[in-house]
Parts: sequence; structure tokens; C-alpha cells
Amino acid sequence: MADAATGPARRRLPRRLRHPAAAPLAVLCAGVAGAGYLYVTDPHQPGHLLPQCPFRYVTGLLCPACGGTRMVYDLMHGHLGRAWLDNRALLLASPLALALLGTWMVHGLRGRRWRPRLAPWAQALVLLGAVAWAVARNLVR
Repeated sequence: MADAATGPARRRLPRRLRHPAAAPLAVLCAGVAGAGYLYVTDPHQPGHLLPQCPFRYVTGLLCPACGGTRMVYDLMHGHLGRAWLDNRALLLASPLALALLGTWMVHGLRGRRWRPRLAPWAQALVLLGAVAWAVARNLVR
């Protein structure tokens, strides 16, 4: 009979996969693999395996993250001006995202779990900023 705390279908992961550093290391490895593919694949040109934005595909409008793939490609190739034109908001937010990944990684390597908390007002601010950015970039287009 299954333990009530773990549930009937829940299985225990191997010890190495439960380590607090497993998830941030997996995210880092996936990011490096994706960046490696992106480095040799120009998203500005047609005929690649990079996915289309589903929001843009359905609506024809730019989502807040549209241009992010092109922005990363341009950054990796040293074209800061082009990256700025691809998506300004993501370019400005990327140092924060890298800092969050680094913090998660450091905590994990030290054997601690890290779950950042964002106050409800901050969540609303991020959501409103994303919506405002999406509206502004679609009006200027």
C-alpha cells in the first residue's frame, strides 16, 4: 500500500537527481546546447528549425518576447545595435535573468534549494510591463 504522504503513483527519484543543483545545472546545459545551435543558425533567414512564436502565428501581433531569439543571436555575434532593435525589453531584462540563474546555481551547488518569492504587487508590475510593451511595440510597427 502506498504511503499517504507520497501518493500511490509517486516514485522516488535517484538521489543525484534530487540534489538542489540538478535543476539549475539542467537549465544551464539546455541553455548552452540551445545557444550552440543558435550560434550557427541565423534566425533572420528562413529555412531553419527554430520554432515560430505561437502568439504571432495565430494573431499576427508581436508578443512581449518576440524577437528574443534574434536578439540572442545578435548578441552572440557582437551586434548590440541589432539586438536592441530586435527586443529592447528583453535586452534590458537579460542581466536580471542571468543574475537569477546564477543565484539559483550558487544555492544549488551549496546544497540549498532556492525558491524566489515575488510579492503580488511586483507580479502585477511585471505583467503590466509586459502588456504595455506588447501594446507599444504593436502600435509603433
